[in-house]
Amino acid sequence: MGRFIGKILVTAVAALIAARLVHGVSIDNSITAILLALVLALLNGFIKPLLVIFTIPITILTLGLFLLIINIVIIKWAADIVPGFHVDGNWPALWFSILLSIVTYLIEKIIGKPQEERSN
Repeated sequence: MGRFIGKILVTAVAALIAARLVHGVSIDNSITAILLALVLALLNGFIKPLLVIFTIPITILTLGLFLLIINIVIIKWAADIVPGFHVDGNWPALWFSILLSIVTYLIEKIIGKPQEERSN
């Protein structure tokens, strides 16, 4: 449970950073960022796998580029669900999703893995 909360907090910080860097994306405050991280975790955990499975043929046809469209859809849905999170179009949603992934990765690299993961 602690690992999940840590991941949510890292994603929230990454979302705040990515929103500052991408014009057309805004997050009102840190509570909104935490709520956004929770909603993204749920969407990416339950909805995104279904979308990927249903779009396998077009994903193969586009050599995986259709996954970027799925990322845009997930970000736009999150913007519809989370009050205080605004995305002004598809391009900002795409750049936000890419930057969110990169910043999350960098923060996790800086923080390091939890102790129980290092021993395995």
